[in-house]
Amino acid sequence: VLLVRNRKEFRALGSKCPHYGAPLSKGVLRGERLRCPWHGACFNIRTGDIEEYPTLDCISCFKVTVEDGKVFITATKKVLLLSAVTEHRQHLGLRDFRILHFRRLRGLRLTSLVGVAALVCAETLRQEGFTGRIIMATKEKHVPYDKPKLTKEMNLKAEEIYLRKPEFLQARGIEFWPEKEAVSVDFQRQRVRFMDGSSQKYHQLLIATGSHSGFLKVPGADLQNVYTLQTPEDSSKVLELATGKNLVIVGASFVGTRLDQASRLPAPARDTNGTSLQPGAAAELPGWVLAGPFQMLKNKGVKFHMKTELCELKGKDGKVAEAVLANGENLPADVVLVGIGSIPSSAFLKGTSIARDDKGAILVDLHMQTNIPNVFAAGDVVTFPVALLDGDRSSIHHQQVAEAHGHCAALNMLKRGKELHTVPYFWTTLLGKSIRYAGCGKGYTDTVVKGSLEQQKFLIFYIRDGHVTAAASLNCDPMVSLIAEVLYLGKQISKEEAE
Repeated sequence: VLLVRNRKEFRALGSKCPHYGAPLSKGVLRGERLRCPWHGACFNIRTGDIEEYPTLDCISCFKVTVEDGKVFITATKKVLLLSAVTEHRQHLGLRDFRILHFRRLRGLRLTSLVGVAALVCAETLRQEGFTGRIIMATKEKHVPYDKPKLTKEMNLKAEEIYLRKPEFLQARGIEFWPEKEAVSVDFQRQRVRFMDGSSQKYHQLLIATGSHSGFLKVPGADLQNVYTLQTPEDSSKVLELATGKNLVIVGASFVGTRLDQASRLPAPARDTNGTSLQPGAAAELPGWVLAGPFQMLKNKGVKFHMKTELCELKGKDGKVAEAVLANGENLPADVVLVGIGSIPSSAFLKGTSIARDDKGAILVDLHMQTNIPNVFAAGDVVTFPVALLDGDRSSIHHQQVAEAHGHCAALNMLKRGKELHTVPYFWTTLLGKSIRYAGCGKGYTDTVVKGSLEQQKFLIFYIRDGHVTAAASLNCDPMVSLIAEVLYLGKQISKEEAE
């Protein structure tokens, strides 16, 4: 149990974040908001409710009394043993009213094309009292799962990373349609058509189809054992094939570096050749990346080939065997993993009237509304106005952002007039050290570094127009959570203050 004193009041709460179990005693408290030190989830200390994602669950609250200068906490053993609370308390007192209020909406069908944003949207609708039909349709065979774990814990089964079990959805009357890929939408007739030839009428639609990995366009890209990482099956297959073998990762993004780490951890052999290519002859990376994550991986035997490109993959007996680089080097390759960026999964909307940018991302406003009435979009598939960029649009492919999108979309389906208010928060762990990033550093012109790059413990501020718009850290918790909270409250941090 975590006991919190806020001014003259005491609050007793569950002590661990329901997301990954972070100790909330090391978090950041501002007013009645408690922010997780690891991944930025926020809770109301009065109700335990979620105020910021990525967690899907609330924390328990306990009765507190003060007598003769002593603080007493009252709780049942059953509640104490709960790891999380799925029901939002702040809605309970209004539940009867809201069910009556939305009774006229029972006949509506809310169809969502599934990702984590759609999951949060569906849950929020039910929590807010919506009693109509909700359908979640996806081309995947699984319910929404914790995608970051595909690179962090590659030996897990799909069922072990489900964000919600199928039974959870069934209990809330949320229909889940797996392996049901949407191929077109007729916005005039309000109907979604699927790969199997069927179609479904909707009254309100959420498009949350996410993004997919970019594909190699070089000779040999179609050889066996060349993978992109999209599903739990991809993750486990790459681990199986790459353990003790020569693994080449194309792309030096965070996804690539996590794979370098994850694919090596279980390897019984010492001859694993983890190699990562940074495509682009003029590729430049921030100094903190070179001094931090890259150096850590180099120390573990991972070889980086920077400022070069993959020209060709050569095979033997139909399987990849060698990667040929533009600088003339040939790399042995038993497995090739491609992580060269992502593309919005919106091709099925081509030729329709929905507004998209030149990369295919759907344009939405701060209500997650598209240019088409009753059609919302959320997650990786959208580009949206970012407050930290003075309203400039950006596509931010973070799970926490997708969840915030889904919540906002649900409230606006219910005509609440809710504007998106979130600070993007990204996280990973690399060889036992935590990496955090909050805000939006797009278009930054300067940085301020605190700590030591060499000692691999530092905090970096990203500066745009004289103010901090993002911060990144290595092994420096909970500083990024603290900065995220300041930015969430709308306060500015000047470059001088950062220094």
